[in-house]
Amino acid sequence: MFNIENELKKLPDKPGVYIMHDKSDKIIYVGKAINLKRRVTSYFRKTNKTQRIQNMVALIDHFEYIVVENEEEALILECNLIKKNMPKFNVLLKDDKTYPYIKVSLQSDYPDVYLTRRVMNDGAKYFGPYPNSGSAKEMVELIKSKFKIRQCRNFKYKDRPCLNYHIKKCMAPCMGYVSKEEYRKQIDEIIDLLEGKTDKIIRELKEQMEIASEKMNYEQAAYIRDKIVAIENISKRQKVSNIGENNIDVIGIARNDMEVCIEVFFIRKSKMIGREHYFFKGLQDEEKEEIISSFIKQYYIGKEFLPNKIMIKQEIEDKSLIEVLLTQQADRKVEIKTPQKGEKLRLVDMAENNAYITLTNKEKDKHNVLTELKEVLGLDIFPRKIECYDISNISGSFIVAGMCVMENGVIKKSLARRFKIKSVVNDQDDPKCMNEVIYRRLKHSINTDQDGFGRLPDVIFVDGGITQIRAAKQAMLDLNLNIPIFGMVKNDKHQTRALMNENREELEISETLFNTITMFQDAVHDTAIGYHRKLRDESMIKSRLDEIDGIGTAKKALLLKKFGSVKNIAEASIEELIEVKGINQALAEHILKELNL
Repeated sequence: MFNIENELKKLPDKPGVYIMHDKSDKIIYVGKAINLKRRVTSYFRKTNKTQRIQNMVALIDHFEYIVVENEEEALILECNLIKKNMPKFNVLLKDDKTYPYIKVSLQSDYPDVYLTRRVMNDGAKYFGPYPNSGSAKEMVELIKSKFKIRQCRNFKYKDRPCLNYHIKKCMAPCMGYVSKEEYRKQIDEIIDLLEGKTDKIIRELKEQMEIASEKMNYEQAAYIRDKIVAIENISKRQKVSNIGENNIDVIGIARNDMEVCIEVFFIRKSKMIGREHYFFKGLQDEEKEEIISSFIKQYYIGKEFLPNKIMIKQEIEDKSLIEVLLTQQADRKVEIKTPQKGEKLRLVDMAENNAYITLTNKEKDKHNVLTELKEVLGLDIFPRKIECYDISNISGSFIVAGMCVMENGVIKKSLARRFKIKSVVNDQDDPKCMNEVIYRRLKHSINTDQDGFGRLPDVIFVDGGITQIRAAKQAMLDLNLNIPIFGMVKNDKHQTRALMNENREELEISETLFNTITMFQDAVHDTAIGYHRKLRDESMIKSRLDEIDGIGTAKKALLLKKFGSVKNIAEASIEELIEVKGINQALAEHILKELNL
């Protein structure tokens, strides 16, 4: 039995990482400490703590800790454990994206320019990251088109040029139509463009255009003119400030009563190349400094490409330590700055303002969707709580239903529910199943609104057409309720087609609302089909293993632990089965005989 008070006394006065577990042994929080004894003990003392930390402490059943040499090691271990275990009470950055870079393959005789998501030490030049892969792709296409460099990745000499040469999109280096030196001039211009040295390129190109015009080579002059226009457009689109430093990330934070938004601006060579934003729930009473610190650690530690500077509005506690780690990681100096005046402060303010706008727009979008839904459905009240239902079965077997809930425009996974159908056995009667599940669910809230279902919904959606609508409607009439019900109708390809009312009328909806309904329908379908598969798989295991004489619960668990599935057990050899504790040769032969009938 783990005694928290006794274990607190054993904590060492050393740096390390502490790991909090709940009663099911799940990791719910990971933290680092310069002094483990002082830090961990503070959680169990009556001090001012945020609501999130209070909720976490209430669930702690036991804890463990790892002592390390110094705070740097503690910080790295903390980040690794958070990324691996995703504890529910840590500030979690759920971001598995890898951003594209523009790569110039300088090691080739005729370098190529293309997108990549891997940065390697291979002698090439990399530009980015570009948060918007579409804009990066557009940039590469523009470069290839206007500079007429090779279009093919698998470059090899050919017996004739391809179509790109004939439509004047490539100089056909594969045919030797352009020298390495002339081709390299194009590559140098492209590098200058990507590094932001556009004034130099434009000046040189204008001189070339004048020379071509004087020689009455108007086709060449027009080609150079188009190239100048393209470069000027790129320059205008990217310019954000007169900061003369390279590779800066600017981080802004905003919050409301529901969420926190962090906005990151990516500035390279004084040009804005893109931005990204992240949302966090349940951090309403956390200090901004703590959220920013957690974000920076998770976002940058272990990342392949790091900026020279990270600019933020708030000073953070671990600033010096994080700088040391990122500098070691990048093999060059990386700084975290909190500007106090001038252009840099303006840039941080702009990031914070954009974070606020992003957060506000997200709330507006959800409100607008619900407003449109209210109008389209002809509702008397605002549809703050919507429930959606779907039936899943195969030829009337393992019949189940799934329920998903949308509150204030957000699908709440924690409120999803699953039902085993009781009134229909071995019969594919979806409307009757729908009637049962709607009746059972609504009756729960009539009896009490304190159980897992909560209050009654404002609207109900059922996956299907008029028969499901009528079945759900009858369940409500039986309970003397009057909740609006609509069907989510699919086409022949099992894709959402429209919403239908009880008069069998299909309702016209906007693309935004259509996408929301489709997402809702997909969510409830996944809930239902997932439960159906679970029951089916459990049944297969039960029917095939539990009916074999000599196989009890313990032996079944050991077999499945070793082989993973009934199929693998059936394909195993007698020698492999005998390796399992309690299985002798006779029983092994019997198992294989039964499973391979």
